[in-house]
Amino acid sequence: MSKARVRAPELVGRGGWINSEPLTLEALRGRCVVIDFWTFCCANCLHVLDELRELESEFADVLVTVGVHSPKFAHEADHDALIAACERYGVHHPVLDDPELTTWKAYAVRAWPTLTVVDPAGYIAAQMSGEGHVHGLRSLITELVAEFDAKGSLRRGDSPYVAPEPEPTALRFPGKVIALPGGTYLVSDTSHHSIVELADDAAAVLRRIGSGERGFADGPAADARFNEPQGLLLLDDHTALVADTVNHALREIDLASGRVRTVADTRESAQASPWDLTWNAARSQVIVAAAGIHQLWSYDPGSGKLDQWAGTTNEGLVDGPLAEAWFSQPSGLTTGADGRIWIADSESSALRSVDAEAGTVNTVVGQGLFDFGLRDGDAAQALLQHPLGVTALPDGSIAISDTYNGAIRRYTPARDTVETLITGLKEPSDALVTPDGDLLVVESAAHRLTRVKLPEEALQVEASAYRTQRPATEVAPGEFALEVVFEPPPGEKMDDRYGPSTFVKVSASPAELLLDGKGGTVELGRTLLLNPQVAEGVLHVAAKAASCDDGEFPACHLHQQDWGIPIRLVEGAPSSLSLILRG
Repeated sequence: MSKARVRAPELVGRGGWINSEPLTLEALRGRCVVIDFWTFCCANCLHVLDELRELESEFADVLVTVGVHSPKFAHEADHDALIAACERYGVHHPVLDDPELTTWKAYAVRAWPTLTVVDPAGYIAAQMSGEGHVHGLRSLITELVAEFDAKGSLRRGDSPYVAPEPEPTALRFPGKVIALPGGTYLVSDTSHHSIVELADDAAAVLRRIGSGERGFADGPAADARFNEPQGLLLLDDHTALVADTVNHALREIDLASGRVRTVADTRESAQASPWDLTWNAARSQVIVAAAGIHQLWSYDPGSGKLDQWAGTTNEGLVDGPLAEAWFSQPSGLTTGADGRIWIADSESSALRSVDAEAGTVNTVVGQGLFDFGLRDGDAAQALLQHPLGVTALPDGSIAISDTYNGAIRRYTPARDTVETLITGLKEPSDALVTPDGDLLVVESAAHRLTRVKLPEEALQVEASAYRTQRPATEVAPGEFALEVVFEPPPGEKMDDRYGPSTFVKVSASPAELLLDGKGGTVELGRTLLLNPQVAEGVLHVAAKAASCDDGEFPACHLHQQDWGIPIRLVEGAPSSLSLILRG
């Protein structure tokens, strides 16, 4: 029996269109269309943007990519913030702003990122969650092009993308900043793909390291290439280390000559997206925030060795021993005077700390992946919104660059409280304390560094609390069948050379939602026991599968996806759920 074809729902969103005139699928008939459901806070979504560039170039005359922006955080629902994000991340295709998740619901999307392929006749050809789908997409698009070209219904042409007018500024979406020994500052000029030294006024450009073109090349300052660099760390008076985020690499800069060299590269093993760096004196190592895989890594400058240090790669807010803790896109690091490492864990809107001697992770502020806001007071009840930076202050407190709240917040360990110091900033992403005691803030969306006085008293701000607005899936309490469906892409087979090729881990928030069935197994299906006494929660599923090309010299591929699925327990609702891990 042939599989029923499903007509692709129309693209509808209250926010309007960015990078093009309004589009309809009817107008795109005859072209292959990839719909990318994304949200700009999500590192995995940013990985997909980078992957799609390759396909957009290869199939330029037959493929149209359409981004559907389905926001997770309140700040992301702001249309101007989305326009800025499209420029920040080099989105060169049309984007539909869908703040109410209208099109998300129409396509039954469950996770960020999700890709849907629409064939030239306007029918859904495939839907896949997660990243790493370039190989499968290329095969599918090639098949669709051949099929519809043979029918005479393939339409070739230019992309409907319309480039916005560039706005010339010295910095463009700067990310992180450090002080240099001579009183100047080094800043990652992220969207200019370069590193800039600023004078002691933190404004005048003294020199630029990097050509300004997106790429990956070592060499002299004028020729080197970066790709959206973020974190910086001064290793000694002559050497700076750069977290070259989209290149998934660590680069060294000789500060005397400006020459750049690569010292660690994770592209073959992991899409690590290193986002920030700090020095761990007890280990004489650099700690790296590997935002793209929800881990902390360690780097030894002496040996050049890069190792996983903390985190399982599962995304969530789980404390405990380093090897068992879960992180959620760690994006900011600092080391306190007592040696504790502080982390801005952005996707869970959390402030975390690591006791390096004890080898444990502790959450100080944060409720989970889907709860956020702006609320001061006791740390256990305080709320942040996607913070990207942390700074150790001289009095032992921690300044938090609370990015999506546009604020600088302060956590005071002695009182275990959070208070708001400064508001009205445009996406602050980092800060440092100047020699005269001021705070120099990277105001990323304002394309500048801003010097502010640390106030003696905290501000009184109106509190807000939000939960990510995704439709809950109604399921029956009691025994519940969960299945992850995986098929290798065309021309590939399961990779069982070194043992089982699949792994699925299940947990829940709150933990008492799941009476039985939690933990990891190699089976793709299992029976869960859902607690009828818990009305709603989030089911967390992390799946991995390995496949290899079916040939003499096979290339192998790891497919993985994390789902955080809001569920509501309702008698009589479905007692099973299938999640598709697409190869």
